[in-house]
Amino acid sequence: MQQVKAGDTIKVHYKGTLTADGSMFDSSEGRPPLEFTVGEGMVIHGFDHGVMNMSVGEKKIVEIPALQAYGPVNEQMFFEFEKAQLPEEMGEPQAGMELNMMDQDGNHLPVVITEVRESTIVLDGNHPLAGKDLTFEIELVEINA
Repeated sequence: MQQVKAGDTIKVHYKGTLTADGSMFDSSEGRPPLEFTVGEGMVIHGFDHGVMNMSVGEKKIVEIPALQAYGPVNEQMFFEFEKAQLPEEMGEPQAGMELNMMDQDGNHLPVVITEVRESTIVLDGNHPLAGKDLTFEIELVEINA
């Protein structure tokens, strides 16, 4: 039976949960399966590695430590931003609000407000899953070698 190897384009169904508390953060349920080429960095390292040697129809649970997922929380990705520079239509900033900012190259950067101060807000530009261990239930649907 054919098994997944680097360079194969595969399709998988998956359910991603936080290892710490089991809360689900993503799933392919109700959607077409996720398609990617193994070993090309299209998915996080631990997911890429986790599908190796699977056969079509096989299901498995893969636990991925933060360092093989979205990495540790990077303190350099926290920064202060003047409230006066926020658009008026946004209303009063609140901790937990998600914003989209743009860097000087025009790239969109999703950020979360972590703290509201008198004249500034503190923004976190880390990936929402940074610093978290993840668990994936994976079912291999198809291999295109």
